[in-house]
This record gives sequence, structure tokens and C-alpha cells, in this order.
Amino acid sequence: MDEQKKIPRHVAIIMDGNGRWAERRKLPRKMGHAEGCKVLEQTVRDAADLGIDYLTVYAFSTENWKRPADEVENIMNILRDYLKDAKNFKDENIQVQFIGNIEALPEDIVLLIRDAEENSREATGLHLNIALNYGGQQEIVRAA
Repeated sequence: MDEQKKIPRHVAIIMDGNGRWAERRKLPRKMGHAEGCKVLEQTVRDAADLGIDYLTVYAFSTENWKRPADEVENIMNILRDYLKDAKNFKDENIQVQFIGNIEALPEDIVLLIRDAEENSREATGLHLNIALNYGGQQEIVRAA
């Protein structure tokens, strides 16, 4: 079998366990979230290098809003920094799209999301879908 045919067209990843990873190492949970973001950046580049067409990452669910306020704020700040760097994906021919209830996120993040999507719209390489503020119950209610 041709090696290229063994590569899946679409891979989905649920980003989970970063806080527990940090706690096991006696680090603050926010360090785990920051490390998870670094791993994600490398994973995206690896997926593009492998020839995967679509990568979907489930990054922040509606249930995550129930976390302590300081943890949510830290995650939002990591997201802001990530989005400011998302322009780099355009140079790597990666198209970035966001799924979920984006409009319910803080306004500055919504603007950064729209900018990242617009800046990468013409990319023809990997399609990176980032799920933010998504949830099964919410999707059922919105679909009705």
C-alpha cells in the first residue's frame, strides 16, 4: 500500500489533561495549559508536514466556563497570545477556521479570530479547525 494512502485525511484531537499534567509535576495548572498550547503548535505543523488535509482541535468547551475564574482568564490570555501568533500559519500555508459559539467569547478575542481566519483564507495546505465554546447540549439546542 502506498505510504500516502495510510495518512488520514482528517484528524480530531480533544485537548484535555493539561491541568492534570501540570498538577502531577507540582506546577500551576496554567503552566499545563501553556505547555499544551506549545504541543498544539508543533502538532499542527507536524500534521501539515505529514500531508493531513484537516485537523480539528477541541480546545475550550462550554463546560470549561465552570472552571475557576482565574483559570478561565488564563486560558483566554493564552488564546489571545496564540491568535496574535496565528499570522505565522499564513506563511506556512495553513488555513485557520473556528467552530463553536464564537460570538459569545470576549470581543477582543472574536476580532482576533476573524483576523486569523481572514489572513489565512487563501491558504491551500492544512485546514485547521479550532473548536471554541462548543458543547453537545448547546449544539442540540441551537439546532432545534
